[in-house]
Amino acid sequence: MSTPAQRVSPAEERANAHSRVSAGILAVALTAVLTAVLTACGGSGNTGVVSGTTPASTPSAASAPSSASAPSSTSPGPSSTSGTVPQSTTPNVLAVSVAATPQSARNMLMASVTVCVPGTTTCATVDNVQVDTGSQGLRLLASALPAGFALPAVNAGASSSPAGECAAFGTGYTWGAVRSADVRLAGEVAPSLPIQVIADASVPTTPSYCQGFGFAMINTTALRSNGILGVGTFNADCGAACVNQPNSSWYYACPSGSCTASAQPLAQQVRNPVASFATDNNGVVIDLPAVPDTGQSAVSGSLVFGIGSQPNNALGSATVLRANTVTGYVTTTTSDGSIYPLSYLDSGSNGFFFATSALTRCGVWYCPSTPQSIGASIKGTDGISAPASVSVANAQTLLASSNWAFNDLAGYNGNMFGWGLPFFFGRRIYTAIEAQVTPAGTGPYFAF
Repeated sequence: MSTPAQRVSPAEERANAHSRVSAGILAVALTAVLTAVLTACGGSGNTGVVSGTTPASTPSAASAPSSASAPSSTSPGPSSTSGTVPQSTTPNVLAVSVAATPQSARNMLMASVTVCVPGTTTCATVDNVQVDTGSQGLRLLASALPAGFALPAVNAGASSSPAGECAAFGTGYTWGAVRSADVRLAGEVAPSLPIQVIADASVPTTPSYCQGFGFAMINTTALRSNGILGVGTFNADCGAACVNQPNSSWYYACPSGSCTASAQPLAQQVRNPVASFATDNNGVVIDLPAVPDTGQSAVSGSLVFGIGSQPNNALGSATVLRANTVTGYVTTTTSDGSIYPLSYLDSGSNGFFFATSALTRCGVWYCPSTPQSIGASIKGTDGISAPASVSVANAQTLLASSNWAFNDLAGYNGNMFGWGLPFFFGRRIYTAIEAQVTPAGTGPYFAF
């Protein structure tokens, strides 16, 4: 849902505040009678398109993902040495679907998540949680949990104060308490995992710094789901930038509801649940069927845990695209010669997002008079690339239909190339987690 995961230095904290979280939700009025919801992981960076087409003018803040600076340098890719992956027989397939939602958001990949009070059988299952390969960690609305369902607080740093968290996204922020839960997905368990409970009553006042990120995504109307399941390329949401000193963009100590910025050790940060599984913990595979160019009313697929740990998650002949170990980005080159060094594959974006002056726009969306196909390739940090293409239909026509899943919905992003959920239809797309051993070496990488 917003920018790809990045790690940032404390000096960059405000500019890159949504660094390792990537979800953003924004209402976009397309016509007087048609309102579409944009769910875009592609917050803009400063150095996105380096050649080729001239981007169209930037939409207003009311109709486009908000911007944040992003590093443009490319670090070496992770080791390509293959590793021995522990084998597993744990049930590792979680059902996912795209269908009508109460908030009328199209191309939202949803799953059900079960959380339990750690070490107990006191559990709650939350439906309509968006599956996001562009962020890290589980975030649930407090309103989606049963009344009286009490998860233990996670401390802020070395103090005894409970932790609060501001998670900034491309178009706003979530604010809530950090709590511990046993997270159950299929047969997998992430024990005592720090998660964010959004709009938790224990931290009723949002810090002013967090409010500076704009749109408060603290209810189902704003979030367009009951939560976000972040299963991206990194282990924790903030990472090293929060470990040794306070970082106002992320963690807070909240001794009595009044919160001040705090450092947060990795073990106490909101973490990717997959990395905490006993096995099948090196990444995920999203497997979705193809859909017609005119869309489909509903789609069912699978979120498979692990890469190379069971027969159902073998890499096979998939091309591995190694991501930048600092930012999580890969590079996209389109057929007109445009190069986007800030590119990402993200199930939490409900469209393709990129800049071109060749397509007519209606607000943030592209609305060509006839369907268009744009050739492209995606390249990893080691130079390996894979061919890809972007199909773009008229968004007004698509969103006026009764369908909910589209492979050709695309919108504007001035500085990045977002391969959103439309790219996932008809493919098996692998997302490997940093430093975790896979048959193709350690993550982070994408493969398809």
